[in-house]
Amino acid sequence: MKAFKARRLATQILHWTTGVLLYLLLSVDDRIFGLLGWAFVVSGGALCVLWLCFGLLNQGPGPALEGVLRTAHPWLSRAMYVLLAWAVVALAAGALGRPLPGPEARTALLVLGAAALFHAIFHLWRHTALRDGALRRIIPAKLHKYL
Repeated sequence: MKAFKARRLATQILHWTTGVLLYLLLSVDDRIFGLLGWAFVVSGGALCVLWLCFGLLNQGPGPALEGVLRTAHPWLSRAMYVLLAWAVVALAAGALGRPLPGPEARTALLVLGAAALFHAIFHLWRHTALRDGALRRIIPAKLHKYL
């Protein structure tokens, strides 16, 4: 049980840290990513590693989702992690002077930012409309009384 709580806490911290860093990166000029960019690479990379180690084993959609949303949920979750990994690798490669072929790191961050916005809206809808407690999974327990 302690291992589960530690993994959950690590996931929560990395989730919110990566999200905040993403939106901070989107608000600055792409020439000055610097330390902020590397913090995103470390945080986002750690979140992807955590997902690869543990998340593939339990990506259940929850009992309240039905139909197409229930079927799509695991695939959309995987797509979010692929987008995150793409943005992390593109940003790191660009910072090291070896940009990836294809879209620039800024484009990867913009696509990830748009997907993150839809991700947030979807989970807010789940929590309020379906009342399935979706936000309780990613919000620290001390804040549950405000949900």
